Amino acid sequence: MSASDFLGRVAALRARLPATRYVLNLCEDRLNFMLGFAAAVSAGQTVLLPSNRSAGAVQELVSEYGDCLVLTDQVVVDTAIAQFRLEALDIEPEVSPGQILIDTEHLAAIVFTSGSTGKAQANEKTWGSLVRGAELAHARFGLGEQSGILATVPPQHMYGLETTIMIPLVTGACVYTGRPFFAEDIRQALSRLEGERVLVTTPVHLRACQASDLQWPEVETIISATAPLDTRLAADCEALFDAPVKEIYGCTEAGSLASRQVTASPLWQLYDDFELAFENGQAMISAPHLAEATPLSDLIEQDDARNFHLKGRHTDMVNIAGKRASIADLSHRLNSISGVEDAVFVLPEKGREKITRLAALVVAPEREEREILRELSRNIDPVFLPRPLYRVEALPRNETGKLPRQAILALLNQLGQ
Repeated sequence: MSASDFLGRVAALRARLPATRYVLNLCEDRLNFMLGFAAAVSAGQTVLLPSNRSAGAVQELVSEYGDCLVLTDQVVVDTAIAQFRLEALDIEPEVSPGQILIDTEHLAAIVFTSGSTGKAQANEKTWGSLVRGAELAHARFGLGEQSGILATVPPQHMYGLETTIMIPLVTGACVYTGRPFFAEDIRQALSRLEGERVLVTTPVHLRACQASDLQWPEVETIISATAPLDTRLAADCEALFDAPVKEIYGCTEAGSLASRQVTASPLWQLYDDFELAFENGQAMISAPHLAEATPLSDLIEQDDARNFHLKGRHTDMVNIAGKRASIADLSHRLNSISGVEDAVFVLPEKGREKITRLAALVVAPEREEREILRELSRNIDPVFLPRPLYRVEALPRNETGKLPRQAILALLNQLGQ
C-alpha cells in the first residue's frame, strides 16, 4: 500500500470514528492497527495500548478511562462498551486527503507496561516523543525505504509500536501486516517480503527458529528485545540467518534507548540524545524528547559515557542466608541444561516461612526433576536450589515472550495445591 493510499484511508476513517477522548486499539492486523492509530491521533484522540487484550484487562481500562471507543478487527471483546470493527481494505480512501499535521505536544498514546514485575503501569507518550524515538532507532539501525520489516511482536507493546508502526511512518520502510508465531510461519512470511528483510522478534522466537532445522531466506538484520540474548543463541542465529543479530534495550517509560551486538561486545551503547546518570546508586536516563529523567529498573554498571553493562533488575536480586544471586542468572543456568526447553526461577510471595525458598518452573518433557536438580547443583550454590521444582507443559508467556509475575505466581499456586 502506498503512502498516498494510506493517508487517503486515514482521512476517510477519521471522518467515521466517533469523537471519543480515548481509542483502545486492539487490532491484530498491523495495517488495521496503523490506520486506526493514525486516524485517532490525527483527530486529536489518545490511543490506549494495553499490555494484554484479555476481556478483563479491556473492561478495566474502559472503566478507568471512561470516554473510550474500542477499535478491533478480529478480536472479540466481551464487553458492553462501544466497539468499532475495522478492516482497512474496506475503507474507500479519499482521493485528495490533504496534509495531516499533528501537534508534537499532543498526547498520542498511553502505553502500559507488561506487568512482568507486578501491576501494569500507564505511560503517556506525546506525538513528538514517539517521532523522535523512531528517528533515533532509524539512526542506529539504518532502516529506511528499502527495508521490509517482519515482526513477531504486537504493535500494542512499546517495542512493537516503535519498530513496526513509528519507524515505517517516519522513514517510509515497509512492514508486513501479519504477526507469524511458529517458525515455519515466520519463514514463509520472510520469503514473501521484498527488499532488505528485517526480522523484529524476541529471544523466545529466535530459540524456536534456531531449533526448527529450516532453510531461511536471506535476511539483512535481526532485531531482538524484551530480554537480553544468550551469546551462544545469538551466535547460532547469526550463523543460521547469515545476518547480524542486534538487540534493543529500553523500557516502556523511556522507549528504546540503547543497542548492542552481543557477539561483538557485551556492552550496550546509548542512542544519540540519551544521557545516563546516577542518583544515590539509581540509574537515571534522560533525553530532550522525554518529559523528565526516568529511573531504570535495571542494575546498570557504566563503562564510559556512552556504554554500559546490564546486570539485571533491582527486583531480580535475592538474598538467602547472606548470599546474593540474580533470578535472571539462575534462570539462565537452568535453561542451559540439556533437555530443558524453557524455564524460570520464581521468588514466591512472602508467607509465614522465615527462610526464603526459591521455586522453579521447567519445560523439559524428556528429563526428570531429580536429574535437572542434580545437574543444576553443579552450577549454583545449594542455597539457591529451587524447592520445589515443577515440570510444566508450557510457561505462561505473553505476546512478547515475557512472563508476567502474576501469571507465574498463579501457576505456582495452582501446582502447589
